[in-house]
Amino acid sequence: MDIISSHTGQPLPDSADWDKTMEWWDKCIQAHKAVGAEYIVQPFMGEKGYNSLEGLKRYVEYFNAVGEKCQEAGIQFGYHNHDQEFTTQLEGNTVYDYMLQNTDPEKVFFQIDLYWAVEGGVDPVSYFEEYPGRFTLWHVKDEAELGESGMMDFESYFQYADQSGMQYQIVEIEKYNFEPIKSVEKCYDFLMNADYVKADYSN
Repeated sequence: MDIISSHTGQPLPDSADWDKTMEWWDKCIQAHKAVGAEYIVQPFMGEKGYNSLEGLKRYVEYFNAVGEKCQEAGIQFGYHNHDQEFTTQLEGNTVYDYMLQNTDPEKVFFQIDLYWAVEGGVDPVSYFEEYPGRFTLWHVKDEAELGESGMMDFESYFQYADQSGMQYQIVEIEKYNFEPIKSVEKCYDFLMNADYVKADYSN
């Protein structure tokens, strides 16, 4: 099994902890390089990122700094959403949009979680159209096994896969209705039988 990515990270450090946090990132990057991973994805922000626009601005600056550090080492850094990034408004700014608009595309990509985007009240396609090329990784996810809930319009999402910039799709199961290996099999079969899903996006 190839390890292409992981979920990890550190909350926003204050000035006293900045150097210590950056040292942690150095070790994290080297560990990922040792196993051949291409991507590091942080799947969270602390409350500072949602409580004020100033806090969110500091997170964006932090992610740009981490992204630069990863870029220098030949690894890409990204951010994974949940629903709160779409439902939180700060001084008229939707958190997710602010992050997309203020992170450096050369340093920070986005791993869009399709399910949490829909749960947050947005259509992923609207983001693929407005921010093309920013969504290097996808979490392809449903409320349970893929295609089970009826709430996810996967066909329309995959029509924009190339425009979004997607290189890899990563399936995650939010709620298991079966033994895990059976759920994985059902998700695999769903994608393999969908004529709108290409065999390879990593080019």
